[in-house]
Amino acid sequence: MVTLAKYLLGVVAALAVFALFHVDLALAQEAAAEAAAEAAAPPAPTLDTGDTAWMLTSTAIVLLMTIPGLALFYGGMVRKKNVLSVVMQCFAITCLVTLVWFVAGYSLAFTDGGSLNSYIGGLSKALLKGVEKESLTLTIPESVFFTFQATFAIITPALIVGAFVDRMKFSALLLFITLWSLFVYAPITHWVWGGGFLANAGVLDFAGGTVVHINAGIAGLVTAIFLGRRYGYGSENMAPHNLVYSVIGASLLWVGWFGFNAGSAVGANTSAGMAMAVTQIATAAAALAWMFTEWLIHKKPSILGIISGAVSGLVAITPAAGFVGPMGALWIGIAAGIICFFASTSVKKALGYDDSLDVFGIHAVGGIVGAILTGVFALEAIGGKTGLLEGNAGQVLTQIWGITATIAWCAIATFVILIIVNILLGVRVSQATEVEGLDINLHGEVVQ
Repeated sequence: MVTLAKYLLGVVAALAVFALFHVDLALAQEAAAEAAAEAAAPPAPTLDTGDTAWMLTSTAIVLLMTIPGLALFYGGMVRKKNVLSVVMQCFAITCLVTLVWFVAGYSLAFTDGGSLNSYIGGLSKALLKGVEKESLTLTIPESVFFTFQATFAIITPALIVGAFVDRMKFSALLLFITLWSLFVYAPITHWVWGGGFLANAGVLDFAGGTVVHINAGIAGLVTAIFLGRRYGYGSENMAPHNLVYSVIGASLLWVGWFGFNAGSAVGANTSAGMAMAVTQIATAAAALAWMFTEWLIHKKPSILGIISGAVSGLVAITPAAGFVGPMGALWIGIAAGIICFFASTSVKKALGYDDSLDVFGIHAVGGIVGAILTGVFALEAIGGKTGLLEGNAGQVLTQIWGITATIAWCAIATFVILIIVNILLGVRVSQATEVEGLDINLHGEVVQ
């Protein structure tokens, strides 16, 4: 019995040692697995002061694009009796859209929409809920990212104004812009930059070719057609009243566009540097292409032409800025300058629509040119994506899909919003108000 007891005791002891060994082994394996997972997982984002400084600067100069840049660019191109109304519209949109973006726009564009995430974000960050002082987006404070994106949300509807200057009620404008920002701009931003279906499809849009320019240009065309032509269009002189204002405005747009494009790298990095370089090249090429085309056809190069060409180049390089190299930028600029010239002159005249300041001809057409050519000239060495020239012809079709989806939703939604606003407030001023001028009738002020 004693021998049996000793034997059993030995067996129990051996089993205990065996069990402890396996427990230790399991714990060691679990610890190793956790360490491997931590090593494989991307590091938690940390604040980068250089990136933050660049994004603070970019945000400020993109805001400069709308006020005073766009306000002066558009203000100089209208007749003197309406200059204050255009400047007022740009300034009021800046204020209004800031609050719309704060209340819901940012959340709808950049949060997870759950089962609807392919089409729209959620409201988890409405009123900036959960955006704290220490919250980060990549390597910058989320508060900076919010404000940077707010400047995009501001300039996009402000661009639309140029299509219908001289003839929209100010009250109708405010309601239209509010609804448009929520139901057109925010969803399309989510599609492309917020994890929606166009992002998942592989559509390339570095800084807003679809989100900003095609979007604004199509909305401008729909609104101009909905409102109808200005009284006296085609028979009265509607020449710009002060092109010096427009040159100053265009110059501010050019400067601010470096924040627009290079800032979309969301950091002070090599991508931002290349985006800045190709922006400069494309803009200069487009300005000269428009100027020489006009010179050839109309026998004189105009200041209005060269600044319009510059803006068309800025527009066209926007979707491509983070994906193409200098030679791609050169060809994109040349194509934009020539094509946008004909879209804003011959095509507009042939179709007969009254897009007052050529929002469609420059922004929609320029955005389409740039988006398609992004699919042609995208280089893996620049942005990690290949285009047609590197054997990926499918990228061009993907770009066309993004353009088509943007045009369809923007056109339909803009038309519906205009119908609603027209029922509630009426969208167009009276003939007497339009003839005398919006400045004195809507705002009680005039430029002496």
